[in-house]
Amino acid sequence: MPQDMPPVGGYDPVQFKRNLPSSRFRPGTLLAIGGTIMVYGWWRLIIGIREQNELGREKMWSRIHLIPALQAEEDRDLVRRHLADQAREKALLGENIKVYNSDRYVRPTYAVTPGYTTK
Repeated sequence: MPQDMPPVGGYDPVQFKRNLPSSRFRPGTLLAIGGTIMVYGWWRLIIGIREQNELGREKMWSRIHLIPALQAEEDRDLVRRHLADQAREKALLGENIKVYNSDRYVRPTYAVTPGYTTK
């Protein structure tokens, strides 16, 4: 029996590739989308940090500008308390007794101050 031979002109080429439509989603697209989201996030973070710094600076300067008014208010309160103490002492004892050896004003220390201060 004779052996079968290939057809004249040869066989058709063997298809070894997959016959699927090409995917539209590529790794480059994923990297581009992720990079865009990261850049937007960093941009918003930097804007937020700058705004927080500006608000902190504004708060600090507002406190600095309020110091004279607060000091004047405290001084008025100390004078009022001092005069009230003198009036009370005169009502109780009939005269004002000098407590200190000099006429120099000494600020009263009746407020409790903390050992450390925080921001």
